Amino acid sequence: MSGIQQMLTGGTYKPAPPTTIGQAYGGGYYAGKIAVGGGGVATHYLIVAPKSTGESSSSTWGVYGTATGTTSVINGPSNSATLAALGTDYQAATFCEGLTIGGFTDWYLPAKNELEVLYYFLVPGTDGNDTSSGSNANAVSPEPISTNYTISSPAQTSAGIGFRTGETNAFSVGGAAQNYWSSTETTGGYAAIADFRYGTQTTSAKLNSRYARAVRRIAI
Repeated sequence: MSGIQQMLTGGTYKPAPPTTIGQAYGGGYYAGKIAVGGGGVATHYLIVAPKSTGESSSSTWGVYGTATGTTSVINGPSNSATLAALGTDYQAATFCEGLTIGGFTDWYLPAKNELEVLYYFLVPGTDGNDTSSGSNANAVSPEPISTNYTISSPAQTSAGIGFRTGETNAFSVGGAAQNYWSSTETTGGYAAIADFRYGTQTTSAKLNSRYARAVRRIAI
């Protein structure tokens, strides 16, 4: 099919795999690969939602002091579905789980290591990275596995669909706005977040309002 589609067993077709970071694909934009089992062996493409329809600028994570068991750093679909099932107090996950974008309904709040991949490949600015953050056992080349950032790597994204600061799909930076929720719980009161100005990976109290950006994954 001229590289546009691939034939599956049974004679059906699926789109050819994405090749370029920022490429429009699967209702959003291609944002890198993840290795669910670790070891750098890619298992899924990670697709980030458009900012205009797939980002919440003010969502709490959930109920402070209530443990949910959503502690996986890579299984965002399970974490997110579990949280949304707990009700509207879990605003970030509920927002992501309720989306229909591009005809797709399997959007979710990314787990910690999925969120890190978004930063690595879609760094919006030029401020330099937090060198104590970035280690990701589920990374896939060209991102190094289980390795912290350097000041200059990753560099500002070259993704061509508006992911640099001030552009249409860029992650927000500046104050608390640069902090995005993951679906990964760290304690009864806190969950993992990522700062999209410097890449700092830390935690925030669940009752705080932070950004949330939906993703979906496609098996390779």
